[in-house]
Amino acid sequence: MSNGICVVAQNNSTTNYVKQAYALALSILAKSPNTNISLITNDIVPSMYKDVFDKVIPIPWSDIAYDDWKIENRYKVYYVTPYINTIVFDVDMLVLDDINPIWSNLHNLSFTTNIKTYRNEPVTTRYYRKAFDANNLPEVYVGMYQFSKGNEAHNFFKLLDVIMQNWEVFYKKYAPKSMQNWNSVDLSAAIALKLLDSHTTTLNSNSMLSFTHMKPQAQHLAHIPSKWTDILSVDFGNDNIYINGYKQSGVLHYVEDEFLTSDMLTWLEERV
Repeated sequence: MSNGICVVAQNNSTTNYVKQAYALALSILAKSPNTNISLITNDIVPSMYKDVFDKVIPIPWSDIAYDDWKIENRYKVYYVTPYINTIVFDVDMLVLDDINPIWSNLHNLSFTTNIKTYRNEPVTTRYYRKAFDANNLPEVYVGMYQFSKGNEAHNFFKLLDVIMQNWEVFYKKYAPKSMQNWNSVDLSAAIALKLLDSHTTTLNSNSMLSFTHMKPQAQHLAHIPSKWTDILSVDFGNDNIYINGYKQSGVLHYVEDEFLTSDMLTWLEERV
C-alpha cells in the first residue's frame, strides 16, 4: 500500500496507550474513512479495537523501552511500516479534519515546526524549548511527522536509534547548554537532523503538519495549572470539540489521559 498512518503504543503502569491509539484511529476514520492505519504494539489489543486498524504489528526485535515513558522503540516505525509513505502521530491525539490533503504534498522526511494553542494562536513560549534555543537546534516536533521510504529517512532513523540509546552522551556533546536531563524524541530528532544537515529541507516542506499542543505552559494562561484539564472546560457533540468555548480543528494533542473519558470514546465510536 502506498499511503498510511502508523502509531506506536505501549501501555505503562498508569496509561492505556492502546486505547488512545484506538481513539485516534476513530477520529481519523470519521473524517477520512478510507485511510490505512497500522498499530505497532506488543500489548493486548481488544477485538473491538482491531476493527479500526488495517494491521496490528508487533514491535520488532527486543523491547528496549526501559521506563514508563516507552519512547525508545519509536524509531522502529520506519522498519515495520507497511506503507511507502507514512504519517506518524503520537497516540494522545485526535484528528478533527480530513487529512487527505497531506498525501498530495509528500516529502522524504517532514516534521511539524509550528504548533498552536487551543485558541488557534501560535505558541510563542520557549518554556519547553530551552535546550533547542541554547544549542541552536532545529525546531522540530515529533508528535506528527511524515516520511517516505528511501535513503534520507533511513539515515535519519538509523541515527535516531543510536542517539536515543546513548542520549546522555549525545546531549552532553551536542546540547550541553541548558542540558535536558531526560531522554526525549523531539530533542534526539533535532540533534539527528542537525548532524545529517538535512533540517533545512525537512522542516520547511509541509505546512499542513501542524497541531494544537495542550501542554499548560503553551496556552498563554495567566495562571499555569499542572494540567490544563484542571481549569479548561471540554464540550463535545455533533461533529465538534470545544475547549473553554473554542472550537477545535486540525490535530489536537490533548496530552492529559483524563481528557479521553468514556463519554468521549463513545462519541468517537458513534462518528465512524
